[in-house]
Amino acid sequence: MKSNKTYLQHILEMISRIESATSGGKDAFVGSALHQDAVLRNLHTMTETTQRLSADFKKSNPEIEWATLAAFRNVLVHDYLGIDIEVVWAVVTKDIPDFKGKISKILSDLA
Repeated sequence: MKSNKTYLQHILEMISRIESATSGGKDAFVGSALHQDAVLRNLHTMTETTQRLSADFKKSNPEIEWATLAAFRNVLVHDYLGIDIEVVWAVVTKDIPDFKGKISKILSDLA
């Protein structure tokens, strides 16, 4: 089993890939199935990785809404046809930067 630190580093890698795939802005993202697929795949991988973190770790870091991440993962996996790209863009531009900051701080505190 990998360590929580390893999972957190992996989450940051997925966020970096999401940032790269959306660096062209909203119009480029909305107009490109390739970019959408890349972002959705990395969001899926990122949310899946959060489920591998230990329960104790999640309890000790309540500033992150772990249940919300799990619910979002379920939408990505089970309701693919119901995914709204506008909502995904909002998650990428509003939620991901905050999440990245929290994960980065936790990693820094672990060092």
